[in-house]
Amino acid sequence: MDRATLAAYDKEAAAFAQDWHDQPAPRDLQEIVGQFFIKGGATADIGCGSGREVVWLNANGFPAEGFDASEGLLAEARARYPALRFTRAELPDLSGIASGSFDNVLCETVIMHLVPTLIGPSVRRMFDIVKPGGIFYLSWRVTAGDDARDAHGRLYAAFDAALVRTELAAAELLLDTEVVSASSGKVVHRIVARQRG
Repeated sequence: MDRATLAAYDKEAAAFAQDWHDQPAPRDLQEIVGQFFIKGGATADIGCGSGREVVWLNANGFPAEGFDASEGLLAEARARYPALRFTRAELPDLSGIASGSFDNVLCETVIMHLVPTLIGPSVRRMFDIVKPGGIFYLSWRVTAGDDARDAHGRLYAAFDAALVRTELAAAELLLDTEVVSASSGKVVHRIVARQRG
């Protein structure tokens, strides 16, 4: 994770958490998960932030745990949802998570916060923790032109979707689309891939 981005999330975790929880529910994301994820399958939310999606996943038949690099956001998630499991793990390594551990892996608008050289290895590693036959959902906020930073100092890397597709060349792509997110109102690219097995 980009250090300035991580510092911003740690410093302002409570404000970010409140903002995310005040947003409209991400119905479009939930529909995609409902369509493609394996019901009842062990599910990981990589970059879970303050836990909003982990709660929804657990409530809708996808037993999930959350992973994030930000201790501040993890503290918010644990305070809000003490019954659920949230663990520190940072891309691209995801230390402590074994290959083929999860039936479903969700990574919602996280990889654009990585320096471009780490995006490929991060996608490869997340796909590695998907079981044979399992599903990987990946999205990122699209930045046109050059890398940018917002007022908080968060990095928004500009990169071509071909970089992600290359890392998923061995996968079966079930969805590959660019849309405006129903929750954030931002342009996002979404890919759903199945691990061949």
